[in-house]
Amino acid sequence: MLDVAGRSVVVTSPDKVFFPECGETKLDLVRYYLAVEEPFMRAAGGRPTLMQRFPNGAAGSSFFQKRVPDNAPDWLQTTIVSTPNGTTSRALVLADMAHVVWAVNLACLGFHVWPYRHDRSEVADELRLDLDPQPGVHFDGVRAAADELRKLLDELGMTAFPKTTGNRGLHVYVRLEPRWDSYQVRAAAVAAARELERRRPDLITAAWWKEERGRRVFLDYNQNAPHKTVFGAWSVRARPAAQVSTPVTWDEVETIHPDDLTIASVPERLAAHGDPWEQINEAPQSLEPLLELHERDRAAGLMDAPWPPVYPKQPDEPPRVAPSRARKDPGTKQGK
Repeated sequence: MLDVAGRSVVVTSPDKVFFPECGETKLDLVRYYLAVEEPFMRAAGGRPTLMQRFPNGAAGSSFFQKRVPDNAPDWLQTTIVSTPNGTTSRALVLADMAHVVWAVNLACLGFHVWPYRHDRSEVADELRLDLDPQPGVHFDGVRAAADELRKLLDELGMTAFPKTTGNRGLHVYVRLEPRWDSYQVRAAAVAAARELERRRPDLITAAWWKEERGRRVFLDYNQNAPHKTVFGAWSVRARPAAQVSTPVTWDEVETIHPDDLTIASVPERLAAHGDPWEQINEAPQSLEPLLELHERDRAAGLMDAPWPPVYPKQPDEPPRVAPSRARKDPGTKQGK
């Protein structure tokens, strides 16, 4: 029984090993989240989250639980969210650390977070630029792509905050004024991806179809599509060493390696150097500079970029068929 945020929260089977290769237990995971409480709540507090549960630990299978179970405690804060196909569910809100520990007790290792606060669901206040290295691209390539992205955002007068994904890539966040919906935020991400591809076609791609990406870094603009969750800052991945999706400074992008940032090392790092995202909420920013790039691209005749298959067909979207398949079947119609 733990006293967390004024609540008594039970942690069952605290000695259950969640990460066999490094021996970290469920209680170790709880202690990690309590150690990063302040920056975690700064980044994710008040936001709905999708729970991915690993009943047998990081090495076992997992499942996504879209709905909070009916036997949840009365004090648990929830909100109604929509999925890309339009269904709704009652999701957990990361209201305080008691909610976090309650979820960890259900074997949630990390948190997939919505891009809005639970009380302001009509607007997305985060631009999430996901630098996804394709097969054959090492982290040096991700660093180089991040540098190009930073240069672009600097030119546009936008301040961005990087973090590791806990895996092979980087996420770059921009905290936004609460003025735009997810369709507009996605359009801005599309514009950023296309502009970076124009500048560094050897390094960065905006190609949705994997067969067109090559050995480059894909800027995944669809991470900003409506109702899309993204793995949150300070969350722990289901990887052997319990790697953490860790906020870093831009200078650190050039020196750190994501594999070194784990639940064993991140609390010490935080205590020694503080939170690199400490100022992320201080001055929400305008999306207009990127939306102007988007309007320029559309005026030049570019169509919308492809959407994931779980979304309804969008206006002015290209055919949802891989280019190689379209060449084999010239009769392919829009929307198929």
